[in-house]
Amino acid sequence: MATFNLQIVTPDKLFYNEEVDMLVVRTTEGDVGILKGHTDYVASLDIGIIKIKKDGVFKEATIAGGFIQVDKEKTTILTEAAEWPIEIDVERAKKAKELAESIINRKLSEREMDMAEVRLKKALNRIRTAQKD
Repeated sequence: MATFNLQIVTPDKLFYNEEVDMLVVRTTEGDVGILKGHTDYVASLDIGIIKIKKDGVFKEATIAGGFIQVDKEKTTILTEAAEWPIEIDVERAKKAKELAESIINRKLSEREMDMAEVRLKKALNRIRTAQKD
């Protein structure tokens, strides 16, 4: 299978930089699969799981939203955070989930509610991903 370079960049590190067979990401419009030769593409990413296929095997990681850019040379993902399932601190994620739920239940300002909903979505994504392993 033909490969392409995938880079996943967070504010503090280069999370991933390897040749891959395929990539599946969740954009704000739905899931998109990327193969070598994909048309140039830019999209916003949703909080979710990315699936990376290398040497015929899929690996999954969480991402905290961001952007994807696909061009002839490589595919780049810019995200606030990315983690492999083994790196996820499930207890910390559960505490973040509980805190976000308590903020939502207090029905504070719309801005605080929006921020709490994002935190809740990130926490749930991390918990689900860690528990798959």
